[in-house]
Amino acid sequence: DVRACLEAREFQRVSTYIQSGNVLFDAKESNVAKLTATIEKAFFEASGTSVPVFLRPHHQMKKIVGAAPREWTNGGALRRNVAFLRKPLTASKAVAEMDPTPAVDSVKAGDAVVYMSTVMTQLKRSGFPKIVGKPIYRDMTIRNYTTCQKLLALLESGDFLRLIQRHLRPFGVYPARRRHFAGTL
Repeated sequence: DVRACLEAREFQRVSTYIQSGNVLFDAKESNVAKLTATIEKAFFEASGTSVPVFLRPHHQMKKIVGAAPREWTNGGALRRNVAFLRKPLTASKAVAEMDPTPAVDSVKAGDAVVYMSTVMTQLKRSGFPKIVGKPIYRDMTIRNYTTCQKLLALLESGDFLRLIQRHLRPFGVYPARRRHFAGTL
């Protein structure tokens, strides 16, 4: 259980969102590299499997959501995804290795992310499914933009307890610390 695994390592207010590798938590530590290593080690010790972690602090999630392409504001005509990257993969390298279909797919490099969109009526023509077979895929995890917006809202919520009770399994609430989002594959 993710919650027990992280709480045993003194993470607080641990919760998951939509059961797809999205974890929200508080931590005294603010060093992203240290937190990532701690979480990856905890998951390995609990499961015996290496699980890559893509950690983003609250302030970075805010930047990521805010930097989305302008055309995404009216997103009904587009499938909008954010590919979170981890070192050594850079956004420019990821974009260079993607094969977007002209007039169907669009890519934009961001800060340790790639914004990817596809015209909804042309999903079958998208070049993005080819990413799964490329070496760059092991250093990325992809989330729907709407999920990113919801995660940001949860990170920013002043009434976290009410949101946990309404949208997530109640895991307990502790004094506020630094809020983070960790995504896994």
